[in-house]
Amino acid sequence: VQLVESGGGLVQAGGSLRPSCPVSGSASDDYSIPWFRHATGVEREWIACFIISEGSRSYVDSVKGRFTLSLDNSMNTVYLQMNSLKPEDTAVYYCAADRGNFYYTGECRIPQRFGSWGQGTQVTVSS
Repeated sequence: VQLVESGGGLVQAGGSLRPSCPVSGSASDDYSIPWFRHATGVEREWIACFIISEGSRSYVDSVKGRFTLSLDNSMNTVYLQMNSLKPEDTAVYYCAADRGNFYYTGECRIPQRFGSWGQGTQVTVSS
């Protein structure tokens, strides 16, 4: 599975961005797609998870109500719609993928569980 994120950028606080994560290669419906972010000087943080087979979604509390995951089946692409952005959202955002449903076990929050990663896309929010 190959992942190539895009859609990051520079926005003012309160703005929106929509990073995307096209999943190419041997992807199928039976994949878990988490998103993580890594800010300078901070540990990598799990922020969201999407289960392609059933459409289940979960989010870390700090982004609930502001970030939304969606899937374009025709493009095999997962989107992370980010609204009401704050300066503390500034980070490099990564999507990952692995076969299986890790939603109910909580493994979707564990970066070591995933073997395929994108290169990351920078999101910068100015105050």
